[in-house]
Amino acid sequence: MVLASDLGIDARPFLSKQQDTEIEEQEQEQWHDCAQYLSPDEDFSDLDSLQFFCLQGSDKSGNRIFRLVGKYFPAPVVGGERLKKYIFHKICSELPDGPFCIVYMHTCVQKEDNYPGFTILRWIYEELPSRIKNRLQIMYFIHPGLWSRLAFATVGRFFLSGGLYWKIKYVSRLQYLWNDIKKGEIEIPEFVQNHDNVLEHRPLTDYGIEPDHLHLPEVPNMAYSFGRHDGNWGSREFMR
Repeated sequence: MVLASDLGIDARPFLSKQQDTEIEEQEQEQWHDCAQYLSPDEDFSDLDSLQFFCLQGSDKSGNRIFRLVGKYFPAPVVGGERLKKYIFHKICSELPDGPFCIVYMHTCVQKEDNYPGFTILRWIYEELPSRIKNRLQIMYFIHPGLWSRLAFATVGRFFLSGGLYWKIKYVSRLQYLWNDIKKGEIEIPEFVQNHDNVLEHRPLTDYGIEPDHLHLPEVPNMAYSFGRHDGNWGSREFMR
């Protein structure tokens, strides 16, 4: 809207109304993006109790933190579709406005019990609304083993979109995580801390060169993980 300055008309009411309309339209669009993923009738209490994906503090850049603990995720009994609904539900219902990050703890992950596979992970990320993907600033990858580094450095370029691939930051020790996140902003499970202590004294354990007396594993066998699909996930007892 253009108003002649010599008419002596105050344009602020017109511009303010236009700005309010734009903000309202953006809020409606944002709600539409999330509304389809909020399922009030669906019960996620079983997944909430596992605490494998939860909102915690903030990193030093002001990004809110979603903590993702791989070992806590029961892959054999949770299908890809339900996992996607749960992650979308958590993001849309709990994450405040602004940028966020993910701290993924890969410690002690086993492919049979905790790993959904590249295809499922990529599918979930690609299904996120673009505004949420843009708000994701960085993904801290805690305790990546040799297999993880090789997989992401090679085939990861093809299976992960460029936006996500370049947001991954490998963190081999917790002491390096504190460069980006203050202590107390995120809860570190005891088994993660214990594994980190092992690596301090046996730094080559994750690369299969030194024996690991605690038998802390890394994800093997790429072929199985890539071929895993929602329909083939058999239900079996995960915890006794």
